[in-house]
Amino acid sequence: MSIDDIMTDFTVLDDWEDRYRYIIELGRALEPLDQSEKTDATKVRGCASQVWLVSVKYVIENDISDPTYRFRGESDAHIVQGLIAILLAIYNDKSASQILNIDASAIFNTLGLNDHLSPQRANGLRSMITRIHEEATESC
Repeated sequence: MSIDDIMTDFTVLDDWEDRYRYIIELGRALEPLDQSEKTDATKVRGCASQVWLVSVKYVIENDISDPTYRFRGESDAHIVQGLIAILLAIYNDKSASQILNIDASAIFNTLGLNDHLSPQRANGLRSMITRIHEEATESC
């Protein structure tokens, strides 16, 4: 699902309980990580719940200086798993330079999520975004 699809779906849902249910469903649709992928290296620091992000870097059209990324992730918290799904919709299959130019916080603000996340979840979300940007920065 694309971030545009998610944003469109959000406009249809009037009630925040429905939006939370939708976010949880997005998370449930993610393929779980293999247990071997849940390592100290893939764990995201700064999240109240357990979060792991795995990235795969690949090159399109021999552009080794600006690789493209595909992320996968998992959390032990349902709502955080849904937030991961939204992040993946934002960042997957984007080049490192594109990733660094995306303002995911602005997208979450457009969705209204910044006002509806607990401070702990908002900190965790920032940690996940920072982790994704750090991965992209290493390539540039």
